[in-house]
Amino acid sequence: IGHGSPMNALADNEFTRALNKTGANILRDCRPNAILMVSANWLTGGTILQASPNPKMVYDFGGFPPELSQVQYPSPGHPAMATETAEMLKTAMTTETWGLDHGAWSVLKHLFPLADIPVFQMSIDWGRSME
Repeated sequence: IGHGSPMNALADNEFTRALNKTGANILRDCRPNAILMVSANWLTGGTILQASPNPKMVYDFGGFPPELSQVQYPSPGHPAMATETAEMLKTAMTTETWGLDHGAWSVLKHLFPLADIPVFQMSIDWGRSME
């Protein structure tokens, strides 16, 4: 799910209401054990999975109102699942130094507003082909 403008994190509009409705439908049908977020805002040399038990907020933008840098999404992480995913990928690594960037929290804030589903994020390896 693309986040569109980061300002959607603060907005009540057609897009954010659709995210909220989608999240409610997901929870009604089957509550996820964890959420893997792949963010185009975390580009790295190699594939890296964020494995912190309590991911920090990453405010990886500039030029927006200060309120956007105060948004919180205090979801737990899932280090075990991040490690398992890295092992399945064979060449991926894990880190606790990254957190959840706006590509993750600006969407999750509306999909699952209680922030009670563990979330871990995966980077995009800028050295690999799109294929």
